[in-house]
Amino acid sequence: MASSNDIGIDLGTANVIITLGEKLIIDEPSVIAYNKKKGEVIAVGHEAYKMLGRTPEHILAVKPLKDGVISDHDMTMLLVREFVQKASRNLMVKPQIIICVPSAITDVENRAVIEAALKAGARKVFIIKEPIAALLGAGVDITQPFGKMVVDIGGGTTDVAIVSFNGIVSESSLKMAGNKFNGAIIRHFSNKYKLLIGEKTADEVKRQIGNVFEPNKQTTAVIKGQNLVLRLPQALEISQVDLYEALYPCAMEVVACVKGVLETAPPELVGDILQSGILLTGGGAMLGGLDKLIAFHTHAPCELAANPLECVALGLAKAFDCADTLLDGFEQVSLYKYR
Repeated sequence: MASSNDIGIDLGTANVIITLGEKLIIDEPSVIAYNKKKGEVIAVGHEAYKMLGRTPEHILAVKPLKDGVISDHDMTMLLVREFVQKASRNLMVKPQIIICVPSAITDVENRAVIEAALKAGARKVFIIKEPIAALLGAGVDITQPFGKMVVDIGGGTTDVAIVSFNGIVSESSLKMAGNKFNGAIIRHFSNKYKLLIGEKTADEVKRQIGNVFEPNKQTTAVIKGQNLVLRLPQALEISQVDLYEALYPCAMEVVACVKGVLETAPPELVGDILQSGILLTGGGAMLGGLDKLIAFHTHAPCELAANPLECVALGLAKAFDCADTLLDGFEQVSLYKYR
């Protein structure tokens, strides 16, 4: 059982999710606002998100993680520090912290995140890989020598891994996830219908009627944007087929990544996947028909986790119980002193 003082941080491209003990206490956008004149953080999370695109020159409002990598080293350190202080404000003792980072970040960036957590008052810091945390959060037993496959689709990256006996055997990361799906929708309607829509509209319609496997013409929705020819507001009724044209190429990139991991894995573990199936986690995995598309092309059963959005965060709380047994994807900060 995780202690009530243990903190888990899912440091994602789109959101930062924090658990305290086994309770989820923070779920806010990965955005920070910084006053360059005073050299201080003004806001993080929801408050900083409201400032995006609306600040004067001396105030910087940014998303320091993009496409699964740290694009602004200093701002990421400050973001981690602020959220750790926010989560540990009422704690009497220094907490242990597990941080789940995008798999594409470098060892140097790993150290930066760890240092930020230590400076914010952590007693001990661990780094865990997203696929391990996702499986733990979904309630999968990873201690047996039996292959389990997870596809974690977040905002910036898709992480695919086969896990057996507490360790990652085969893995791959792809910069194709929720944000890229939204971008494909925006480009499609701009090119085909000369209609410019925002990212928020694209995300909403994707959630509402998006389907990448056998779309239905009868399922429709109305989107609103700006006509690029007339420069006037326009409403357009679209069907699942319209969205399918935009989303299918992106979905097939995810399928290709999954197949690539299966091709490099030992045949015994690939055989296990036919029995245990492929588990989809993360917000991007909720795209309609994606599970069926992956199952169709891999010939293995595929299902969406019961709580895909919070799987990784829930896994962080459970990871404290596995600190002594996890072989891969779980490292103590002290190890970095000897590298």
